[in-house]
Amino acid sequence: MRRMSHMALTASLAAAALSLAGPAAFAQRFENQVAVFAALDKVTARISKLEVPLGQAAEFGSLKLTPRVCYSRAPDEPPKTSTFVEVEETMLDGQKKRLFAGWMFAESPGLNAIEHPIFDLWLTGCVQPVQGRQTSRNPAAQPGEPAEPAARRPRPPR
Repeated sequence: MRRMSHMALTASLAAAALSLAGPAAFAQRFENQVAVFAALDKVTARISKLEVPLGQAAEFGSLKLTPRVCYSRAPDEPPKTSTFVEVEETMLDGQKKRLFAGWMFAESPGLNAIEHPIFDLWLTGCVQPVQGRQTSRNPAAQPGEPAEPAARRPRPPR
């Protein structure tokens, strides 16, 4: 009789346990219409709440931010609120400079917050869920991918 290596045995046992566990539960993700940011003006020590509809730009000082998508989960699920946002700065000569284009996470504000010499900007939440636009994770998809194809939207990080 052939002996299995420790790694092969562990992999076999893990596969068997997964097959016996049944279908996995996948958290539902909600698409929202508005991204909510907190913005700090370091000169005046003023913190502002910015509610920005997706695809529209909002200005805070010399910064212009445009959220593209905003995802959240149901209140009974572990929080995971994320947005894809583009931030530009208007320079003194009127030219625009891209400062940031990427994902922000409300639960990890320091991960991808905008830190500018004068302004700080971070995601605090998403509001106004889109009716009928709940998605659940596709078991065949990679973690972070939506259940249905979304060619027009940026892909969430893995």
